[in-house]
Amino acid sequence: MSNTYSIGDLAREFDLTTRAIRFYEDLGLLQPQRSGPGGRSRIYSLRDRTRLKLTLRAKRLGLSLTEAKDIIDTYDSPRDTGAQLSKFLDVLALHRKQVEEQMADLQANLDEIKVHQREARALLAKADQLDQADQADKAPAAKPKKPAAKSRKPSTRITP
Repeated sequence: MSNTYSIGDLAREFDLTTRAIRFYEDLGLLQPQRSGPGGRSRIYSLRDRTRLKLTLRAKRLGLSLTEAKDIIDTYDSPRDTGAQLSKFLDVLALHRKQVEEQMADLQANLDEIKVHQREARALLAKADQLDQADQADKAPAAKPKKPAAKSRKPSTRITP
């Protein structure tokens, strides 16, 4: 593994667009060296690669890029590790609280959806029963069969 990377190298490694990497650079998350005519070529160091990796990890955790930058910048400062870790824990605690609140809201929404589903299913079942009853009422009634004609015996009655 080399100690320097092109923008294309980092884009391929982290499955990003070069535009995304330039965006992170614009935010101050990455600080590549410039080379070539007019400083048009970017040369990223191992430090930039690590910062990019940490930035992407922070994004996966749901942190904003500003929060990610604040945390990552603490590692570049000569402060003691205890202060850096405390700041990191504070940011994580705040983010955890926000995520838990979102989860509670989502659970409430899910519960409400379940209630509406049950009600809709009950109404649908009732409508199906009414449709079946209507169908039965509209069906032509079977005509009662006439009893077969009885054969008549000859009359024994005498007529005057």
